[in-house]
Amino acid sequence: MENRFGIKDLFLFLLIGALLVIVALAMWQFDRQFSEIRNIKQQNTELTADLTRVKTAVAGIADTLDDIKKRPVVVGPAQGTAGTQQAVAPAATPTADAFTRLKEAEKQPGFARGDWLIDNFATKIGKLTPLVSSDVYQTWVEYQVMEGLAVRDPDTLEYVPRLARNWTISEDGLTMTFTLRRGVSFSDGAPMTADDVVFTLDWVRNPAVNADRVRSYLTKLTSVKKIDDLTVEFKFSEYYYLNFGTIVDLTIMPKHFYGKFTPDQFNEKTGLLMGTGPYRLENPETWSPGERVVLLRNPRYWGTPPTFNRIVFNEIEGENTEMVRFGNQELDLIRCVPAQFEKLRNDPRIMAFSNAVSYDNMYGGYTYVAWNQMLTKDGKETPTPFADKRVRQAMTMLLDRERILSEIYLGYGSVASGPFGPKSKQYNPAIKAWPHSPDEAKKLLAEAGYIDRNGDGIVESDKGVPLKFKLTYPSGNESTEKVVLFMKDNFTRGGVVMEPDRVDWPVLVQKLNQTDFEAVTLGWSSTPESDPYQVFHSSQITGQGDNRTHYINKELDKLIEQARGTVKTDDRMKLWQKVHAILHEDQPYTFLFNRKALRLFNNRIQNIKPAAIGLNFEYLNGDMFPWYVPAAQQKYKD
Repeated sequence: MENRFGIKDLFLFLLIGALLVIVALAMWQFDRQFSEIRNIKQQNTELTADLTRVKTAVAGIADTLDDIKKRPVVVGPAQGTAGTQQAVAPAATPTADAFTRLKEAEKQPGFARGDWLIDNFATKIGKLTPLVSSDVYQTWVEYQVMEGLAVRDPDTLEYVPRLARNWTISEDGLTMTFTLRRGVSFSDGAPMTADDVVFTLDWVRNPAVNADRVRSYLTKLTSVKKIDDLTVEFKFSEYYYLNFGTIVDLTIMPKHFYGKFTPDQFNEKTGLLMGTGPYRLENPETWSPGERVVLLRNPRYWGTPPTFNRIVFNEIEGENTEMVRFGNQELDLIRCVPAQFEKLRNDPRIMAFSNAVSYDNMYGGYTYVAWNQMLTKDGKETPTPFADKRVRQAMTMLLDRERILSEIYLGYGSVASGPFGPKSKQYNPAIKAWPHSPDEAKKLLAEAGYIDRNGDGIVESDKGVPLKFKLTYPSGNESTEKVVLFMKDNFTRGGVVMEPDRVDWPVLVQKLNQTDFEAVTLGWSSTPESDPYQVFHSSQITGQGDNRTHYINKELDKLIEQARGTVKTDDRMKLWQKVHAILHEDQPYTFLFNRKALRLFNNRIQNIKPAAIGLNFEYLNGDMFPWYVPAAQQKYKD
């Protein structure tokens, strides 16, 4: 049989060749168009940024001219002693602001903008919507997307201007007037005005909004009034040492964006996040749990441009997995438990590209076990064994906290005796942490009616009900698992049965909101001068308050209220120390540890320095990143 290449075959061959040429040309054209679109997008971004810089410069000149005309006197919290007040006569242009450390970084020889910061939550988060989330990780994100009127300087702890350029406070501390910056816009381009500030405060104070936690700090606020587009007046019924801090720390919400939702819709939405900040979500409405959180540089940002093009938050759970990812340089920093910290900093391969730091973090707070005193089932409230103070004291004395600190946390911290850190002026030095004393604990349990009645090693009530409970805790942390097992063993030796109850973080948040737990171990972050009202005042049992243990002590309530209204710092500190003593005696929580912050950073991240708050950048402080990556070491491109 003879093979022949005919005219039909030639025609088919030419047709296929022509199609291939057309496809190749189409691909080339597509690549060219994609490149052009990318260039246009980049040019638009640069143009937007240029216009923003021009607008900001013009606004700054106008603000300066106004300052020269008015020469206002600013009265703010006394510098270095939070909560008292002193008069400060500022220059027309403040000598310090939210960008001081960033501007100092810009002067360094290797400074460059660009690259990404790859961070990690180490757990799954449920919401990015402000106010309604109780998740500390949500706050990390919020403070990069949204801004307040002022922010604490990381070293002096003084409040310095952010969205407000100055403020005045009346002599009695009950009237505060803020002058806003010109030229500030939200990330969608809409201008920020006094209307947005008033809307924010009205929204927070709306009882239909699940913002009880924030509202608890605004009980003395009586009115918020727009004087003009750039001036807002706040009036208070009584002095409260956090009146000023609460107002300036609140992130300002765009009325045109959040106002289109009802309170019920707002409460349920998981990803509503828009503000004036240096970063933005690509779509401020559509984020949902399970998605990686990616923050993009805001080209319309009114202030000094941020250093990183993106901040990326992963949700990598498990210490070992996190270590592997950091070791592969897929994460730029890792927040370590002590065993991780020791292992990594003694690994030459890791330290070849890393810097290790250990420090006291003013926002670090304390860890605890909270004892729920009242369970609600089928609408009926039933006291738990933990309603008896003697039982709570016994539970604390059954725990060998010194040994946990030594063996699991390798001594990086101290045993806590209350809600205030040892370096805080609120701390009562006369209070000593409850000792590890199983014998004394058993005596207290016996006084409360719990003894081993049948010789099985478990203590029972006079009705024969064994002292047994579930300890709820978040999944994904190997050190917490070790601590929980250690606790279980300690309680067993005292005749108490503890059942570990490990749950994912979103489920745990729901359990907390519904007070659906018997005992829970977690941690609270802190502030330079913290207010225990929302956690331990009896008024915070209902609604969305944080007194989830149903703890009531009327003497403590009065002391907290008195301290909140005390102007003189020294007098207020004496009251806080009495609060410390009562909480130590009552043990609504077993206060576990004040732990050091342990971090490893990829050494391509430069300008990480110590500061009074901990480091020169802490997410919970809400300031600007002064960290950067030199151009030669940048690895991520947009």
